[in-house]
Amino acid sequence: MPAGTLYRGREGMWSWVAHRVTGVLIFFFLFVHVLDTALVRVSPEAYDEVVATYKTPLVALLEYGLVAAILFHALNGLRVIAVDFWSKGPRFQKQMLWSVMAIWFVLMVGALYPVLGHAVREVFGS
Repeated sequence: MPAGTLYRGREGMWSWVAHRVTGVLIFFFLFVHVLDTALVRVSPEAYDEVVATYKTPLVALLEYGLVAAILFHALNGLRVIAVDFWSKGPRFQKQMLWSVMAIWFVLMVGALYPVLGHAVREVFGS
């Protein structure tokens, strides 16, 4: 890294980047969700067609990505709050990040079947 660079590529920087990226992704999901829900007032038939496309395996995979983004954003947000408002937070921020990642991983493994079960059955059969 060049001298004077603020970030050095450590855990704190990557969690900062991931927090911003997941926040933007969640915002765009909510924007699209509001638009497609508003479509029911314009044309119920068009709304039904759009909702039918959401039942594909590709969209199920995207939903799993959405769950991943929301979980990481929420857990990391709690870590950021702890770092900001707990007097010992900055000292333990690295350990808290690894704890967040471990909890996130366990929850994502737990979300595999509920989120992707239907898509796997559709692709590979019952």
